[in-house]
Amino acid sequence: MAYEQDDLKLPIANVGRIMKQILPPSAKISKEARERMQECVSEFVKFVTGEASDRCRKENRKTVNGDDICWALRTLGFDECAEAMARYLYKYREFERERLNQKVQNEVDGAETPTLLVLFKVTDQNGNSSLTKSS
Repeated sequence: MAYEQDDLKLPIANVGRIMKQILPPSAKISKEARERMQECVSEFVKFVTGEASDRCRKENRKTVNGDDICWALRTLGFDECAEAMARYLYKYREFERERLNQKVQNEVDGAETPTLLVLFKVTDQNGNSSLTKSS
């Protein structure tokens, strides 16, 4: 399957939003800076994923999982990132277990499964934070 070069990059708007989160509210980011960062983070993702994929291939597995990504980060020398990813992965799995247990319990009780409400923290250029519901 052939991909366009831009198809293999993270969306530039998302990259720009992440960059703005660390800068003072009055700071501006040039289009060129956003594009260079987009290239860098996209290459980083491909680099780490490639390492994890190689591990899976050697172990005759077809699916790359979160543990493989953590392993790849450590192998490539990104220990702090690997630790942060491992903490996130643990919390994510814990949340999914609780959600599954709640769903099973609701089915046993005959209640409808509640809809998951996902909120995102959004910070504007002035540093004001708010919670936004996903659509």
